[in-house]
Amino acid sequence: MLRILKIAAVGAVFSWAAFWAWGAQTGAMLSAPVPGQILSARRVFISNIGVDGFSLAAFKKENEVDKPYNQFYAAMKGWGRYELVDNPTDADLVLEIRFSAPIASAGETPAYAPQLGLSIVDAKSHFTLWNFVEPVGGAFRRATWDKNFNEGMTNLIDEG
Repeated sequence: MLRILKIAAVGAVFSWAAFWAWGAQTGAMLSAPVPGQILSARRVFISNIGVDGFSLAAFKKENEVDKPYNQFYAAMKGWGRYELVDNPTDADLVLEIRFSAPIASAGETPAYAPQLGLSIVDAKSHFTLWNFVEPVGGAFRRATWDKNFNEGMTNLIDEG
């Protein structure tokens, strides 16, 4: 059994070395194609997935429970790349915006990792075509939170 593991380990090292050498010779790895629906879409519906339970309290405190949706919608409208429609059946794509703050560390004091998420869904097949996640820096002061949130939203839109 140990001999088989040694042979497998040596084989894995040689395979990795050959793969690395091949990548160095070809310059760069080939990029997978972007789904055609994303490239050809003209009309999009923006879906508000909302915020998780932990984040809800913070957004309620701001009186802006739909802040991620409202800011994303305004940014997309301002961009003008897509016609925004008010019914998903009229859309080529559905853009699902959400905010969550999953626990990143469960030590003595839990640490959270606030993040904006965006899923691009084909309106006809309902398949998710692409996902983006953008971290949002935490903050204790309202001004810092607004700056971090706006920066996260800008990065999410630039990434997408």
